[in-house]
Amino acid sequence: MVCNRCIMAVKQIFQDAGIKVSKIRLGVVETYDEINDTILNKINENLKNVGFEIINDSGTRLIEQIKTTVIDYVYQNEWEEKRNLSDFIVDKIHLDYSYLSSLFSSVESVTIEKYFINLKIERVKKLILYDHKPLTEIAWELGFSSVAHLSGQFKKVTGFSTTYFKQLYNQPNHNSTQGL
Repeated sequence: MVCNRCIMAVKQIFQDAGIKVSKIRLGVVETYDEINDTILNKINENLKNVGFEIINDSGTRLIEQIKTTVIDYVYQNEWEEKRNLSDFIVDKIHLDYSYLSSLFSSVESVTIEKYFINLKIERVKKLILYDHKPLTEIAWELGFSSVAHLSGQFKKVTGFSTTYFKQLYNQPNHNSTQGL
């Protein structure tokens, strides 16, 4: 769950099942009461219909917690405080970073750092297309050391220059949500 619409959809599924939600945030739903297996299965079925699922396995839950923490880091601009990603993750999850990194890499077949860069580039795409921000502002906002660094990372991940990407998605007949 990354956006408010996703959170609202999940909340509605719980409410439709008669479950009162006490707190809902990225990757976590807290309820006032215990949920029996029958209702939990129905909720999970409805969540799957909208692209979510309940995670029961502790390793999978930890991977999702890492992902959620990295998403928080990307969208909350924590690098402005000059906080290292690994320190941020350890502060949030309270486990050794080398363990988390090893687990993440073994399950996801990508390092946490690569996952982080990919998320940042996805955010860059959105800022270019929807917010029409200049690259200097995007580079500063997302903690890139320079526009050249942002452009290099963008090309490495997408295969396109930022200029070409912008031109490609600004064509009149192009569906600008395709490929995002």
